[in-house]
Amino acid sequence: MSLLKKLALIKVAILFVLATFNFANAKDLLNVIGNVSVTTQFKTLQKPFWTEKVPDASGGKIKVNFKGWNEMGLKGPEGLRLLMKGQTQVASFQLGHVSGEHPINDTTDLAGMSPTIDDFWKVTQAFRPTLEKFYEDNFGVKILTMQSFQAQILYCRDPLKSLADMKGRKVRSSGVSQSDFLSAIGASAIPMSFTEVQQGLQKGVIDCAITGTLGGYSAKWWEGANYLYTLPINFAAGVTAVNIKAWNSMDPSNRKIIEDRIKAHEQAMWDLNRSEGEMGILCNTTGPCPEGKPGGMKRVDPSNADMKLLKKIMLETVLPRWAKRCGSECAKQFNNTIGKVTGLSAPTS
Repeated sequence: MSLLKKLALIKVAILFVLATFNFANAKDLLNVIGNVSVTTQFKTLQKPFWTEKVPDASGGKIKVNFKGWNEMGLKGPEGLRLLMKGQTQVASFQLGHVSGEHPINDTTDLAGMSPTIDDFWKVTQAFRPTLEKFYEDNFGVKILTMQSFQAQILYCRDPLKSLADMKGRKVRSSGVSQSDFLSAIGASAIPMSFTEVQQGLQKGVIDCAITGTLGGYSAKWWEGANYLYTLPINFAAGVTAVNIKAWNSMDPSNRKIIEDRIKAHEQAMWDLNRSEGEMGILCNTTGPCPEGKPGGMKRVDPSNADMKLLKKIMLETVLPRWAKRCGSECAKQFNNTIGKVTGLSAPTS
């Protein structure tokens, strides 16, 4: 682990220890890391859920110290490590951010696998029990919710009409699956934190970046990008999870308060994403935009040929490479779950 990463984790631990003194009279104190704070998911759902609904329902017996990962000086992938170490009780993070170390995290959201968010929901539900067991057995972590953002699309500084124009471009990606897709179209995948992308586009460090339709608008990527290519690459699968030891140490009545409300919270995140897909595109381009001033980017919709190419790349590059990274047993689990709802088959040898 690099010195910068160690310092970041120490900073998190100090912040949460200080917060503990403020909530000394609580029966259960939860340190919760939320998603990136510029998103509507964070503002309208996650923050109210953890800072208002849960504490209010407990009559003050549950106290929550809640911050988005970017507000804590983190880059996104640290959430799982902090959970495993017990340095936070609850954390939200994108599965793609931790797919390099653990390829099983890419399973539900392979680039090109789900054309729509409803397809992605079916895939997620099919694989959910397998991923939940893996997390509990290997990480000591319990998954509370599985969620995502809107369709992940391309924000580019220079003109493009099709995927053929991506050859040679440097593109911010947020997972191994996206990187495999980019390599197949001749682009170079550049690892970069979400919060660094706007400046990266403006300064020419990268040519394009991939994120959700509304997430990129909220982060003002339109200040550095001029063209929005609306091909749905994947959906930024994520989870909110809790350290099992911390979960089991909670007062049972307080655990039940969360259990009774977490499914509705998860459903609200899925419903929000369904409603924000096209809205995000309009916000980045011509409007109307209920979130603010339209970004003024030029919208470029994919041709049928590019939709077919995305599927071809998934079948011939993304899926086989993922299966090789994840291993034979992982591929068999894919075939027995996701394969049954998609008709796809991952190579097992």
